[in-house]
Amino acid sequence: MAISAQSRARGALLGLAIGDALGMPTQYMPRSLVAARYGILDHFEPAPDDNPISRGMPAGRVTDDTDQAVILGQLLVEGGGYVEPRRFADELLAWETRMIAAGSADLLGPSTRKALTLIAEGMPTDETGRTGATNGAAMRVAPVGIAFPARPVEALVDAVFQSGHVTHNTTIGLAGASAVATAVSAAIDGSTVSEALEAAVEGARLGARRGYYFAGGDIAARIGWAIGLVRGKQQGEALDLIYDIVGTGVATQEAVPAAMAIISLVPDDPWLICRLAASLGGDCDTVAAIAGAIAGACHGVEGFPPGVVTDLEAANPALDLKGLADRLLTLRGSASILPPARRAGVRIA
Repeated sequence: MAISAQSRARGALLGLAIGDALGMPTQYMPRSLVAARYGILDHFEPAPDDNPISRGMPAGRVTDDTDQAVILGQLLVEGGGYVEPRRFADELLAWETRMIAAGSADLLGPSTRKALTLIAEGMPTDETGRTGATNGAAMRVAPVGIAFPARPVEALVDAVFQSGHVTHNTTIGLAGASAVATAVSAAIDGSTVSEALEAAVEGARLGARRGYYFAGGDIAARIGWAIGLVRGKQQGEALDLIYDIVGTGVATQEAVPAAMAIISLVPDDPWLICRLAASLGGDCDTVAAIAGAIAGACHGVEGFPPGVVTDLEAANPALDLKGLADRLLTLRGSASILPPARRAGVRIA
């Protein structure tokens, strides 16, 4: 049965949130503890008391990965594809203020926090992200992949840069975000999982040409290497290899290849992809969010068990991921990275 673009767009955001919520209780825990306590997660769990990041959060609640993707998606819709950098920074700061007021310890990541501090000190927004090489841009970039077509890839990477450079303006940060956005966008256009992963490598190569140089492993090369590392392996061995060798930390060159390797391991089952990624340990809510967004875009919302989607929506009643996905999809083909005031005769959907 053909999967509609609407289903794929909704699947991208729901998959991101499902992976995020699954990994919420296990984030920043060692893999050995996750394996002993949960095995392979098969449902949403509340955060345990010994998790200093997510302690107190109920089962199914999303974290910063989903929240920041929603902020970015809403700004994309508001700007017709353009994200005003200072407005984005202000929205991220406002989000963190709300989280602090709610008693949450799951706040802004190191790259985003540093960039926003530099903005407050008066630095221009085209320079604030010059050290941002962690996975924050990659975790939230799926809405860009929905709003912008996969071809030409250069234009999609331009959109990734425009929307993310305020916090992640580095060769590594933009390569990782471009990989995820390109995979999601290719999937919206009907690509298979293997084709989406190939697109991710292409996006990473182009993204690495943007931003300030930051030393580190090449994202495109590491994606291909990580996929090859787990090819033909049993799930348990593959997870160990990803955790021990690829890495599941906040570095983009760990999190993005780890997500791609998980997708390649069980390409036909987006729910299992999220479950395995969330069971890795480390920054596994982000790895699972990235993997879930791409897998959801490839398989559509129907790829996830209906009860899982229902539970996610019940745990996060303020989120309207389906509605946001629909609004982003209406931009596809007409979205522009130019500020609205500079568009002469360009229709904004």
